[in-house]
Amino acid sequence: MGQNSTKKSKNKIAEKDSPLRSISKAFSWRIIATATTFIISFIIFNNYTEKTIDESINNAGLIASIEFFTKIIFYYLHERLWTNIRWGTYWRKFYIGKNAWKKLYRREHEKQKLL
Repeated sequence: MGQNSTKKSKNKIAEKDSPLRSISKAFSWRIIATATTFIISFIIFNNYTEKTIDESINNAGLIASIEFFTKIIFYYLHERLWTNIRWGTYWRKFYIGKNAWKKLYRREHEKQKLL
């Protein structure tokens, strides 16, 4: 039984994204989201206003540029905040192995019944 408790303590892993990973995720998502914003803005300006294609591109580019820089800052802060919240990650943090999450799920719900 002593070996099992030692083995379990070795499996306790606190998984947390590094700040570099968070900023990389923020940039990769912002590129996709900003491209989408640019396309939507261009379509709206080109189809629903009297603007020329050049004006539509300029307006869509301005919106996309402002959106890129402001939202990447907010996304990064949001991501860092969530790295400090344990809710929803307990099964992944403490148990490694096939079907281990089922065992933890049952154990956690048994604890709740006792309360």
